[in-house]
Amino acid sequence: MSTAAPINLTAIKARQQNTWASGDYAEIATLIVPVAERLVDAADIRAGWTVLDVAAGSGNAAIAAARAGAVVTGVDYVPSLLERGRERAAAERLAIDLRDGDAESLPFAAASFDATLSVFGSMFAPQHRRTAAEILRVTRPGGTIGLASWTPEGFIGAMFRAVGAHVPPPSGIPSPTLWGTEQHLADIFGDHVHWTHRTRTFTFRFASAADFVERFGTYYGPTLKAIEAAGSALEVDLEDLALAWNRLDQPAPIAVPAEYLESVGVRA
Repeated sequence: MSTAAPINLTAIKARQQNTWASGDYAEIATLIVPVAERLVDAADIRAGWTVLDVAAGSGNAAIAAARAGAVVTGVDYVPSLLERGRERAAAERLAIDLRDGDAESLPFAAASFDATLSVFGSMFAPQHRRTAAEILRVTRPGGTIGLASWTPEGFIGAMFRAVGAHVPPPSGIPSPTLWGTEQHLADIFGDHVHWTHRTRTFTFRFASAADFVERFGTYYGPTLKAIEAAGSALEVDLEDLALAWNRLDQPAPIAVPAEYLESVGVRA
């Protein structure tokens, strides 16, 4: 009887870190700033609260929370993205502590934060239950947890499937878009969070489908690495995908609605 090979999480996480460090995700993150602003408002972040932004990237949620008067810390395992976040915070004269940290092993004591947020960040950690357990651990009882996660049914979910058809994801690692389902969040967080979920839409806008492919192929690490491996065939598929999802009548410019799940909960 054959036995499945054990999953080498160390190698997978190192590859993920290298992928997100490639390109410049901050260039994509600037497009989706409104998602973080909306999440901070939905989570009713209060001035004076201690807030953690998990897998903060270049700091969208951290900056939005700091604008609300919160005392903010952000963690990410890509130093170059944290540096971009520091530049942005400095430009707005916001005091934000951005530091190296892994969503699966947060470097903080239990119940350290009044609120913990993640915008398209924690969903990409390979160990979903461990990541959820860490978010729970560092959030005080009665505190707030706010997440924004791409859904499987939305455009980004479709893009991940298109990429996976050319460059299959690591075997044994659950899809990040599971975080965009109410059932999965209930499963990994258990009865420790009382959630309110809303399905939201963010619209990506580009000059053309080719512009979308160029931007994501240049700056979005997972797409950049996949195109490097798969070549022009993937570029053609992604351009076709963008045109298929475009809600405008003409082929250029394009407006592509991307569905995500906004989840705000109270830590039991």
